[in-house]
Amino acid sequence: TLMVLPWRPEHGRVVRMFCSITYPDGRLFECDTRSILIRAIADAKQDGVTFDFGPELEFYLFQLDEQGNKIHTPYDEAGYMDIAPDDKGENIRREICLMLEQMGIRPESSHHEEGPGQNEIDFRYADPVTAADNAVTFRTVVHTIAARNGLCADFSPKPLAHAPGNGMHVNFSVHAVDGRDVMPEVIAGILAHITEMTAFLNATEESYHRFGVGKAPGYISWSRENRSQLIRIPAADGEYRRAELRSPDPMCNPYLAFT
Repeated sequence: TLMVLPWRPEHGRVVRMFCSITYPDGRLFECDTRSILIRAIADAKQDGVTFDFGPELEFYLFQLDEQGNKIHTPYDEAGYMDIAPDDKGENIRREICLMLEQMGIRPESSHHEEGPGQNEIDFRYADPVTAADNAVTFRTVVHTIAARNGLCADFSPKPLAHAPGNGMHVNFSVHAVDGRDVMPEVIAGILAHITEMTAFLNATEESYHRFGVGKAPGYISWSRENRSQLIRIPAADGEYRRAELRSPDPMCNPYLAFT
């Protein structure tokens, strides 16, 4: 996973990499959540099932005070799908997308979200470990580019009390080796176990202030049309057939969430 950080100087370059954490004798460290996900993938493959994930992370852009500290003043007052000049984050999102491309992460879309100063960038689906690595990298890139532009990026679930919260919608597809359509079983499993899973998908107290407001889900439900349901089934076929879990937020650990 070695990757050069393109925003650092060319001379004396800096890289990032992900790895497994072990004890000196080589045993995996039990709290290494990336290894937990790798083990879950292996268990799924033994059952003849593979997954792809495509997370969508929302974030706010806030202004800084004279000391460089975040103040909860949004960068703009634009709304859903607005464009420049109302959408002041357009060039920042473009800079983020170009940076992601240099790092081998393929952005697919970006737009202004519903809240003032709220943005979303979606990148192409991948196997679970790569998707989780990309989500961690994405947060770092967004924080870095925001700071370079004199702003602060905020991924917290409910940064403004009277505005939409930040979600991390997880698009997932599942494939069975024997060709069976196992998507309904997976969706049913999520609906059956979402109460326990929520502790890992929504890890902060603030996470629960987001639920049931705007398009954030408030009930254990699914729909093919309604975007406020827990699980949405987008109108897509073939390679892009998937379901979307809308309850996670960007403060979760993506390795545990995908596990």
